[in-house]
Amino acid sequence: MLIDTHVHLNIDEFKDRLDEVVKNAKDNDVLSMVIVGIGGKTNEVAIEIAKKYNLLASVGVHPSNAATHSFNDVLKYVDCQKVVAIGETGLDLYWTENQKTLPEQVVMFRKHIELAIKKNLPLIIHVRNSFEETYEILKEYKGRVSGVFHCFTLGLEEARKIIDLGFYLGLGGVLTFKNAKELQEAVKHVPRDKIIIETDAPYLAPDPHRGKRNEPAYVKYVAIKLAELLNLSYEEVAKITTQNAEKLFKLGE
Repeated sequence: MLIDTHVHLNIDEFKDRLDEVVKNAKDNDVLSMVIVGIGGKTNEVAIEIAKKYNLLASVGVHPSNAATHSFNDVLKYVDCQKVVAIGETGLDLYWTENQKTLPEQVVMFRKHIELAIKKNLPLIIHVRNSFEETYEILKEYKGRVSGVFHCFTLGLEEARKIIDLGFYLGLGGVLTFKNAKELQEAVKHVPRDKIIIETDAPYLAPDPHRGKRNEPAYVKYVAIKLAELLNLSYEEVAKITTQNAEKLFKLGE
């Protein structure tokens, strides 16, 4: 069985299809999933969906929302039983608009980190065109906080830095892309106990659904590609990545 460790069932794209999407996921070996908040109403909705379908949730303010959303959106829900992580949070310097809000992003990021330490919860980290900036901040907290760099798409050097911090690599649909050679090579050389899988649905659908709307059922394709790269069976990858997710998110404790 698989765990999709990063999905956005709490946004409008899924609003009228939740029953179908959750059933389709379970029919494709998905044992559970983490519904990730990005600020505002999305945190509340993530928890509502997690309760309704017996899933998991995280609460956070996405870096793209750092200048316009309140951290109270996180504090309000962090103690809910379904919440297993803080985030997504981090830094995003891809868009010109986001480059202008870097100071606000840094302040918001640090608030998430400090809350994660206080609550003994892992962080879900968003990094886009901002690896070094994100890494330098997290280095200050090394040994005090863990989590996952979600949607990891970089190379072996960055992967080793992440793992040295005590964080996991979140692998998604990009792993299946033909042009993701550096990522595919890096994955072969990292500790298997530091890998978890995700979809980031509705974004970044894996092959053979690339370019279409992603959904949690498609995390299976990530596991199949990972099995190919690691020369393992699909069942072995399912077991490894599920155990890693259970450890990271303290499931069953």
